[in-house]
Amino acid sequence: MLDASGWSRTAWTWALLLQLLLAGPGGCLSRQELFPFGPEQGDLELEAGDDVVSPSLELIGELSFYDRSDITSVYVTTNGIIAMSEPPARESHPGTFPPSFGSVVPFLADLDTTDGVGNVYYREDLSPLIVQMAAEFVQRGFPEVSFYPTSVVVVTWESVAPYGGPSGSAAQEGKRNTFQAVLASSNSSSYAIFLYPEDGLQFFTTFSKKDESQVPAMVGFSQGLVGFIWKTDGAYNIFANDRESVENLAKSSNAGHQGVWVFEIGSPATAKGVVPADVNLDLDDDGVDYEDEDYDLATPRLGLEDVATHPLPSHSPRRGTTDTHNVPGILSPSHEATERPHGIPTERTRSFQLPGERFPQQPPQVIDVDEIEETEVVFRYNIGSQQTCANNRHQCSVHAECRDYPTGFCCRCVANYTGNGRQCVAEGSPQRVNGKVKGRIFVGNSQVPVVFENTDLHSYVVMNHGRSYTAISTIPETIGYSLLPLAPIGGIIGWMFAVEQERFKNGFSITGGEFTRQAEVTFLGHPGKLVLKQQFSGIDEHGHLTINTELDGRVPHIAYGSSVRIEPYTELYHYSSSVITSSSTREYTVTEPDRDGAAPAHTHVYQWRQTITFQECDHDNSRPALPSTQQLSVDSVFVLYNQEERILRYALSNSIGPVRDGSPDALQNPCYIGTHGCDSNAACRPGPGTQFTCECSVGFRGDGQTCYDIDECSEQPSRCGNHAICNNHPGTFRCECMEGYHFSDRGTCVASVDQRPINYCETGFHNCDIPQRAQCIYMGGSSYTCSCLPGFSGDGRACQDVDECQPSRCHPDAICYNTPGSFTCQCKPGYQGDGFRCVPAEVGKTRCQLEREHILGATGAADTQRPVLLGVFVPQCDEYGHYVPTQCHHSTGYCWCVDRDGQELEGSRTPPGMRPPCLSTVAPPIHQGPVVPTAVIPLPPGTHLLFAQTGKIERLPLERNTMKKTEAKAFLHIPGKVIIGLAFDCVDKVVYWTDISEPSIGRASLHGGEPTTIIRQDLGSPEGIALDHLGRTIFWTDSQLNRIEVAKMDGTQRRVLFDTGLVNPRGIVTDSIRGNLYWTDWNRDNPKIETSYMDGTNRRILAQDNLGLPNGLTFDAFASQLCWVDAGTHRAECLNPAQPGRRKVLEGLQYPFAVTSYGKNLYYTDWKTNSVIAMDLAVSKEMDAFHPHKQSRLYGITIALSQCPQGHNYCSVNNGGCTHLCLPTPGSRTCRCPDNTLGVDCIERK
Repeated sequence: MLDASGWSRTAWTWALLLQLLLAGPGGCLSRQELFPFGPEQGDLELEAGDDVVSPSLELIGELSFYDRSDITSVYVTTNGIIAMSEPPARESHPGTFPPSFGSVVPFLADLDTTDGVGNVYYREDLSPLIVQMAAEFVQRGFPEVSFYPTSVVVVTWESVAPYGGPSGSAAQEGKRNTFQAVLASSNSSSYAIFLYPEDGLQFFTTFSKKDESQVPAMVGFSQGLVGFIWKTDGAYNIFANDRESVENLAKSSNAGHQGVWVFEIGSPATAKGVVPADVNLDLDDDGVDYEDEDYDLATPRLGLEDVATHPLPSHSPRRGTTDTHNVPGILSPSHEATERPHGIPTERTRSFQLPGERFPQQPPQVIDVDEIEETEVVFRYNIGSQQTCANNRHQCSVHAECRDYPTGFCCRCVANYTGNGRQCVAEGSPQRVNGKVKGRIFVGNSQVPVVFENTDLHSYVVMNHGRSYTAISTIPETIGYSLLPLAPIGGIIGWMFAVEQERFKNGFSITGGEFTRQAEVTFLGHPGKLVLKQQFSGIDEHGHLTINTELDGRVPHIAYGSSVRIEPYTELYHYSSSVITSSSTREYTVTEPDRDGAAPAHTHVYQWRQTITFQECDHDNSRPALPSTQQLSVDSVFVLYNQEERILRYALSNSIGPVRDGSPDALQNPCYIGTHGCDSNAACRPGPGTQFTCECSVGFRGDGQTCYDIDECSEQPSRCGNHAICNNHPGTFRCECMEGYHFSDRGTCVASVDQRPINYCETGFHNCDIPQRAQCIYMGGSSYTCSCLPGFSGDGRACQDVDECQPSRCHPDAICYNTPGSFTCQCKPGYQGDGFRCVPAEVGKTRCQLEREHILGATGAADTQRPVLLGVFVPQCDEYGHYVPTQCHHSTGYCWCVDRDGQELEGSRTPPGMRPPCLSTVAPPIHQGPVVPTAVIPLPPGTHLLFAQTGKIERLPLERNTMKKTEAKAFLHIPGKVIIGLAFDCVDKVVYWTDISEPSIGRASLHGGEPTTIIRQDLGSPEGIALDHLGRTIFWTDSQLNRIEVAKMDGTQRRVLFDTGLVNPRGIVTDSIRGNLYWTDWNRDNPKIETSYMDGTNRRILAQDNLGLPNGLTFDAFASQLCWVDAGTHRAECLNPAQPGRRKVLEGLQYPFAVTSYGKNLYYTDWKTNSVIAMDLAVSKEMDAFHPHKQSRLYGITIALSQCPQGHNYCSVNNGGCTHLCLPTPGSRTCRCPDNTLGVDCIERK
């Protein structure tokens, strides 16, 4: 990176060139007019060769690209590409466009720098000259945009040669190309500048290794593959891809100067495509006249199936146009591309084609294409580019008003609220800030960095005192004390909510808590420096501000147990358009621990520089201008590192006001210096001199010195209107529609169905218990009552089975079996009859009894009591004549487990004095009588639904199969993660999940505690996850590596079960008791549902026909029923794995993703409605839906049972006698070794 001293020597030269270049149009771009480059400018140089890719260029600033704003590194290739991620080896040479990775392509061709022929230079440059040059170039291309970059990436291809192929090309001998790409970024947007100097492009085609022929170069942009689950080509734009258009790159322009091309590549306007500049090229009369014609869209032809299943990027819009022209009402994907106008590069996308007829030459209409779902496309017409409140009201806070201005719209907080309009909070109300911190810091002279990540930051702000309390947890002891001087880490939060003096604004009033901060700390007398990056992302769905912090560099060492004191200080903040800068010098005193009765103290100094970039609304000219300089006064600074808790704490009091000399407290109003004594939920209103008043914040009542929360729901029970429920919250309230109602466009609750009398018993929309336990009785009108069936008791809405076996109604020699609504009687073994009357019966002897009698040499019952012969093993039988599961030799003392035939189970023998834990050799008896339907199984109290929403897992309580929506709350929030699959361990009450962002597999206790990652290596895209709670193993699918794996529940002992015959495995479930495994594969060409034993044997296909996108899968062990939801066929279906045939439960689902089940209900998440939906299997209807507060995609769902279901398998006791993995099978188990294990101490057996 070039520093100030590096550019000052040539600043006057380049400043002069800049003035000449930007003064107005002239001839072609000269090489001297390129951005300065070369080793003397601090450039890095790409290794010479063919198809070379640079190491990662780590950026200090962040780059925006299409819809992303978090790119912090780029890669440069020989072949004219700047990549947003490391290009795969298979794509290192030019091939099919677009590539799989995000890319900026100023000249894509097979270029070669072998043997020192040409050079490729690259750097990030923050010097004022380069930043100014980039700003001026962008201004020429986009004159209506106010843009000043904070980071500039300069990449130069100098005199590079073409790859000529095996025999070379005589025509290209000695030809060399020179061109440059510049990426300029601010906090809110990024631009690309392509520069092609005169005679810089001497060849326009290169030899293709793939096609083995000369192919034209290409200029464009590509978003790369997009989608968390289904990877598809994102938006891309091609501006030149034939010889004619490539030749014109140095002769034409879209920014008013030959050889200069400017594009907006990252901002809210580029989510669907790059926006090219649109400034006419003015040439002399003898020059070629290039008219400003519209770009036509040219796309490959797409069939209907392509339109239905691929995300469709729109064509690149133009800025600043308000006129319109007629566009046909139907955009057909089948028309041929229109002819490209001559003389300028073309623009292309993959989205759709316009009809072939030409339109009059007029400014174009913006056409936006929204991807609603993977299965449908909606086209929206936005006439003109003027943004108004009519279609942007959602961008303002609910506590703000939107106002239109001639050039656009702005948001402004209403009375008693503060902020920038996009984000508003009640004046005087305490605020909370949450976030994450990661760091890579060298301490003192150490050559080994201290690395920490995913560390929590929490801050609490008393707004009317301007005092912030910040705590950063789990900071390693090796660096905790050394970070004490860095109070500004939390000081930025104090600046945001500093007490405002009249006509001055704190950070939140200016930015709304949405900004990027970059700071640099230099410790005087100490080598190195520390770079601090912070990203503030506004208010989340919980009403808290969010922040991400990154620390990188070196800090002086501070001894263990030291204390640090920081005196009050002031800091000047300088404001310009969308940029705030400040710098200061600060002192801090370190007092070391007592040594021999003395505590040494030393004072140190560091210099602090920071830049804050944000997006402001510049359409409202009536708003008072912000003072160009404001002074932040900070006092009562407190810093502490708690070694036991490993928590770093900062506390500061802040006020913002005019520049003052001397004490900032002198003759100031108590509101400004925090001595007012107002309640923490009150705003301090300054008066003349030192007078002031305290005013309770919105939603609170009192005299200002003491404020109480107003219970709006109690004071105005009807404030939410009819058919609504009012829920009170501190300082506010929320309204929720009653069941059967929803919010209308006017904000009132209206019935989801019409108001005519409805026979709910007939429609099934009643709240009576299921038909197997209760009946619905119609009472006329829309009324009904519920009544329990005979054999059940309750109010009809919840009916409990009456246990007729207490006391027993059967014969004394019979067993009573209670059944739902009834009971059955069965005579005991040795008796016969109907259960109400039993008589002794002659029963044949069992195998165990016969073997025992044979060994004893007796035939009568009395003989079995003879003394056992010494050294002879005699089997033991239970009261029914079956083998006792644990057999012991009375002479030797050895014991072992046996199966139902009395055969010893391998590996179960124990030495004398020990008894192995053995399972019953006999399956539970099957009693004749009514089959217990799954719907009548009571739901254990305390059961929850758990569902994933990006990086958050929420809990939704269930009561009698009803979702208690008012009690839903977040269980776990891990920003930055994308949680796909969920599974719950009912034994330890632990939630397991898959995360595709890292990727990783993690878990957390339902009772609290830190989440932990158990697997993070060798994962591609882990999606579905399932547990065997009896055998203590986890199973998961990986749709990128196309395999299914198993491991112990702590992530150890991994083994791949399947890595063939899979394309897109997704849902996976286990039948732990029977030892079966089930999974879905949504391979679009051949979707299927498969099963195997849990050890991977006996694999077979269960369903293959009439499937679309089978996503979610669930298994009901009580009914032996496997059910799934399909986003392609929009159905829910079920089958019994042991029987032929499928049952369609419900059709017309929107876009189901994951599913779970219990009792009578299926619960599934839906991408279209962003909701959890309950479906009744008995009546095949959707009965209820829950819409989370935050409307975004829902992923995995599982049920968290408060009690484990009854049952066992052969791995649930003593790990089945296995040394490592015990995998159940029907009636047995298999012992397996983990992959990559030498096997010395691992034994595999069945």
